Formats: sequence, structure tokens, C-alpha cells
Amino acid sequence: MQLNLLVLRCKNIETSKNFYEKLGLTFVQEQHGKGLIHYSSYVGEMVMELYPLKDGYNVENSRLGFNVELENIHAYLTNVGIEIVSEYEFDNKCTVVVIDPDDRKVELVNE
Repeated sequence: MQLNLLVLRCKNIETSKNFYEKLGLTFVQEQHGKGLIHYSSYVGEMVMELYPLKDGYNVENSRLGFNVELENIHAYLTNVGIEIVSEYEFDNKCTVVVIDPDDRKVELVNE
């Protein structure tokens, strides 16, 4: 089994799109039939979609993780204005945690 789709509901879809673009994703705008306009990006073979949050709904407490290839992840995140909220090492790999615009924790593992 392999994960092939991740849909995130976002309080402000443009703010969330900008955040994930700073992390290196490239989005295209889509609309399926008469559905909501949203953004889509491939992460490897998985599709990640950003949808606007419908009125009266809450953003669930999700956590995302991405492998990244950055020489100095701290400098990069500082340069693009993203704050690191925690950091740890696992399997001899540095993992930093940032918070996206909808308060989801996003783990970035430096490969």
C-alpha cells in the first residue's frame, strides 16, 4: 500500500499555498467539475491538494512530513521567513518542525 493523495483544508488557501511553495512545492490551480477551486502539487508520486476550508468546519490536527535536500535547512528557513518550532535527530537525520498557516506541524527531514 502506498499513500497517493493528501488533501488539506485551509483557512486561507493562498497563504497556505505560499507557505508550501516556500518549502519547494509547485502548485497548479484545479477544479473538478463544479467542485471547489483548489491547488494541486505532486510530492513524488503522491498528489497533495489544498482546498479552502468550508464555513463551519475546523481544520483537523494533521501532521505532515517531507524529506528535503537542503545544505543548511536552518539558513534556508530563516531566509524565507519560516520559524522552526522544534528540532530533533532520528536515525542520524536532522528533523526540524515548522507550523503551517493552519497550525499543522510539518516535519522536514534533511536527507
